[in-house]
Amino acid sequence: MIENLAAKLCSLLSENANTAEQWKLLGQEKDGSILVGWTEEARKDGWTVLCTVIGCYDQINNELQILHRFPEVLNIVQATVNQSHTLMGYVTKQKSHSETTDSPKMQCTDHDGVINEGEFYRVFIVELTTENKTVHNLEVERSKQVRIQFLYREKEQSDVDKFLVLIHHECILIYTAQLDTSSSDSQSMKELKSEVLVKAFIWAQWDMINQVLYHIHHRRISASVITEGDDESNCKSSKPTLSGLQFHDDLPHETVLNIPLNLPQLSPSFSCGTYEDDVIPLRVHDCSLDLIVVSDSKGIVCVCHYYLYRPVQPPQHVLNSLSESNTVHFAYSVTLLHHSCVIHCVIPGIPWSRAKLMRPTFAIYENHHMIVLVPGLFAHLLEIGMNHEPCCHILCNPLPSVPPRVSYLVPLLDLDGIASSSTSISTIDLPTMDLVQLTVPTDFLIEVFRRETSLEIRLGILHYFLCHKNDMEVIAELVSIVAEKPRSLDIARFMQEILIGSSYALVQKNLLADTVSLLSLLPVTTIGDYMTFDIKMNDLNITLSHEKLWNTSVMLLSPQQRLVPYRSDLWTRLWDQLSRNGSDKSRFKPSHIAEKLLVSLACYQPEALSRCSTPMSPSGGFVAVSFGDFLGNRNIKLDSSLPFNETESCTASKQEHIVSVNLRELSMYLLKNGTHTSTMHPRSSCTPLHVHAMATRYVAAQLEASRILCQILCRAAGVDPRIEQERGFNLIDQLDEARRWLLFVLLQRYRYSIESIAFPAPQGFASFFTYLGYRTLKYSMFLQYIQRSVFELQIDVTKIILADISDTKENVVQKLALLSLLPRSRGKRLLNQWLHPVSLMLRAREHAANILCGEVSQSRTGTRSLQHRTHHNSLAAFPSADRLSPLDTFLDLLTAKASLTELDFGLLIEATVTSTEDFL
Repeated sequence: MIENLAAKLCSLLSENANTAEQWKLLGQEKDGSILVGWTEEARKDGWTVLCTVIGCYDQINNELQILHRFPEVLNIVQATVNQSHTLMGYVTKQKSHSETTDSPKMQCTDHDGVINEGEFYRVFIVELTTENKTVHNLEVERSKQVRIQFLYREKEQSDVDKFLVLIHHECILIYTAQLDTSSSDSQSMKELKSEVLVKAFIWAQWDMINQVLYHIHHRRISASVITEGDDESNCKSSKPTLSGLQFHDDLPHETVLNIPLNLPQLSPSFSCGTYEDDVIPLRVHDCSLDLIVVSDSKGIVCVCHYYLYRPVQPPQHVLNSLSESNTVHFAYSVTLLHHSCVIHCVIPGIPWSRAKLMRPTFAIYENHHMIVLVPGLFAHLLEIGMNHEPCCHILCNPLPSVPPRVSYLVPLLDLDGIASSSTSISTIDLPTMDLVQLTVPTDFLIEVFRRETSLEIRLGILHYFLCHKNDMEVIAELVSIVAEKPRSLDIARFMQEILIGSSYALVQKNLLADTVSLLSLLPVTTIGDYMTFDIKMNDLNITLSHEKLWNTSVMLLSPQQRLVPYRSDLWTRLWDQLSRNGSDKSRFKPSHIAEKLLVSLACYQPEALSRCSTPMSPSGGFVAVSFGDFLGNRNIKLDSSLPFNETESCTASKQEHIVSVNLRELSMYLLKNGTHTSTMHPRSSCTPLHVHAMATRYVAAQLEASRILCQILCRAAGVDPRIEQERGFNLIDQLDEARRWLLFVLLQRYRYSIESIAFPAPQGFASFFTYLGYRTLKYSMFLQYIQRSVFELQIDVTKIILADISDTKENVVQKLALLSLLPRSRGKRLLNQWLHPVSLMLRAREHAANILCGEVSQSRTGTRSLQHRTHHNSLAAFPSADRLSPLDTFLDLLTAKASLTELDFGLLIEATVTSTEDFL
């Protein structure tokens, strides 16, 4: 249910509550209080008259304080109150001149000499503590928009108050009011002085949280870049510039920001002449430039600009038409100063009658995202956090908490004073004063993921839950959605995003302060920087593009140039962020390791490695300790989490080899890019010890992320290790065909994903996956997978497969084909254990070949009882026409090449006898 602020405040009025109507929002102050105005009935000389009232609503205590009750009805469009609630400023907008003693009836001439007789803005100050509440007319009467705003201090000062008066296209004034504090009951104004801060300006906005005044003005180009002798150019050459004035308690203001803008159509006299008197945020602007600066005290500054345009200018009669066929491009850009980049979004084909009423909302959400909400059209979750680049985007339908009737939502100041700290954003619909909470429910994003077809949006949702929410249960649910279409070519990309994102999230936990700077070098997502996306959502074709800004730090005042050097505030934090990003160092790319592994794994021989030289060795222990940090204990083997035992019978597994390569390459990369001493931040550099700790932590996180994803995929295929009674090969034998096929397809994509980004697989996975493929595929296809190195024939799985194949004539050929694909040493071990005539023949041939080649036999496995048979027994077994045996001749040949102790007579004779049988 949507709450209405006017109805809420009406219930707080004790008197004239029934007659209070025409509620209007007039402003908001730094302490979160909201200024509102309304009209109500009052008794005057026995008559009932209507009057305007201004009140201040305290959100924390839910109290409404009446500041001033006017004797008549005034069209007050904006108001502000000082810190001590002793002075109030307000701006009226009247269609005709009012007869007052302070302001005689007269025509108003603007600064450009044009006489206007329309609506006029006037500015007044009210002394709230005096008995008669004296009203001071500041004698400002303009047809251009006017605003007033009190400055707030960290320490309240009772005798002096300062406020700004902003007059569009003319100037910005700062007033100093001296108050008489001799009487405790009333504080009357003794003196009021003013001075000009800014001359002609195009646009301005007040940041009440940080007490910053942003304004756009035309700044002259330096004379050194203008050609000599061009006097006319010297006069007219100027460029629109966005500047920021920072105000302090007891110090003069200072210009902390100067950014040149690309606004070629703007000029000091350009104006569409139509003003929207919205007061949150407090701005001076017309429809020629709709721009909002959204900032956070932690160092986030975003310049948001939206506009309408046509790529090709149509004829004038088409422009005058309001038909649905008259369409325009709706576009907005968000300049992230802290990342030195601009994100552009363009949506073509919006009907003019609809586009001219669209007013997007820009609000920071949960410190790391910005919500761009276009009511009735779509919502855009843009990543703006300071930890990594704004690569990931989520575009979706309007949020479920936003009713379809809203027209323009603006964020209210949070009760904590930091609008981005909450999981929801309090907003108000300016025309209706409805209070709307902007929130992004988990169920809503899951449904968007289920319905969406765009790869970029789905990756953005995965990234959101991985790196910002750390919610693996939601990730498991999203994987189950992906598993509904297991043949999709995008599945591997989703798995890679989960692996890289969850590794980054694991590394962030309990990170040492000295190694935080190394996070900027670790991979965080599979989406590249500064890419352009074409996304189709409903009937909209949306184009998102990124543009890099160069030398953003030169537009900012450095900490040593400040009035109080190195005092921490928004601008020093922004400077620090720009200094960290100024080196333009790219993140580590796991694909580089994958390329190197293509060579090293081709020469990989597990039996040749030693555990003492691999980083996963139990004796080393540092990876296990890192996992203990993540999981809260030292036990990293979660035996119940995977459907197979995490053990391998190899001397050194392929997992250890991949981890060792990752550790070496990542350590070298961090040493090269993360240990240089910075002149601006000498303490930010990391030592080799920090690099080693970070690299160790990351490779540990890689393995843990790999294990977690493998577990999630098994659950998505309906194989939950927590429920199944069996594990390993026995579990595969018990699976029905449908679950076995789905599990194989998902694990096949999983194996490809970890291989393409050089992530290690859990121990035991290779044998489990190979046996799963043996049970799922046809045997001919199974052999092709082995030939392409997709399946690995470890000792344990090969024994099971050979034992499962019966010794028929057809199957013997299959076994021989399988044994021929094994490494030589592993194949010999299994051949020796195969009690079949073919095994005897092959071993005897190899034994004889070794003797004939002069090689010493490695082992003698023949039957001892046959080794000492006499020469004549063999002649009797194989008689020929001349009573000479071919075997006897062959044995004579072998004895001439080797000594009798090296010959395995039993193996040779038994193989010869066996060869006469019909077994093939």
